[in-house]
Amino acid sequence: MMFFVVAYDIPCSKRRKKVSDLLSGYGQRVQFSVFECPLELPKYQELKKRLRRRVHPTEDRIRIYPVSAHTLPQVELWGGPPLTQPDRSHIF
Repeated sequence: MMFFVVAYDIPCSKRRKKVSDLLSGYGQRVQFSVFECPLELPKYQELKKRLRRRVHPTEDRIRIYPVSAHTLPQVELWGGPPLTQPDRSHIF
């Protein structure tokens, strides 16, 4: 299991909604355009493939940040939902 933070900036409301709906199936929304996604590698590859079909690289911005098992405990939370904790036995 790996942990990813996905952030996006999409000016088109229709595409933004599609990306938001897609990401909600893979993780938890923690800010308006930020999701935390604990994913196995095949699910992560699937998510990237599906995202590519929904965004326009010349207009939209997607950022996917992997969070390592080493740095995950150092994440600071100030308000909002708790950190989506992946099963630590599967983090690599």
